[in-house]
Amino acid sequence: MLRRFAPFALALLLAAPAMAADHLVLLKAQAKFENVKEDVVNAVTKRGFVIDYTAYIGAMLDRTAKDVGAGKPVYARAEAVQFCSAVLSRKMVEADPANIVFCPYVIVIYSLAGDPGTVYVGYRRPQQVGTPASRASLKAVDELLSGIVKEAAKSK
Repeated sequence: MLRRFAPFALALLLAAPAMAADHLVLLKAQAKFENVKEDVVNAVTKRGFVIDYTAYIGAMLDRTAKDVGAGKPVYARAEAVQFCSAVLSRKMVEADPANIVFCPYVIVIYSLAGDPGTVYVGYRRPQQVGTPASRASLKAVDELLSGIVKEAAKSK
């Protein structure tokens, strides 16, 4: 029985890296963290959106490291900003009320502890699922986020 499933398991393992890339967009810039974050904020606000929350993920992980038995820091800095578009979100949820799970939009900015001069900026891609209207609305969100991330990474 194991022999019958071995080829499928091998195929799944080989496909995993390609599948993993589909769930996110991640670009990098050789720059200071503060500059890349400012570029993200500017790219969001110049499109007329308001950042309604900033998550200080790296600081939280540093603060709780001892409590969870962490051995080493992962990030030099790591933050996420969230915002929404009334227009795109309305289209998204009118196409399918369950699409609320794709809101708010989140962009991450981080640098690794071992390489603070490289800053990563990215987002989790909304899966284009459902009806044609749902897929179109989610594609529009993906294009918005892609544009913001590319602008912030390219400005360096």
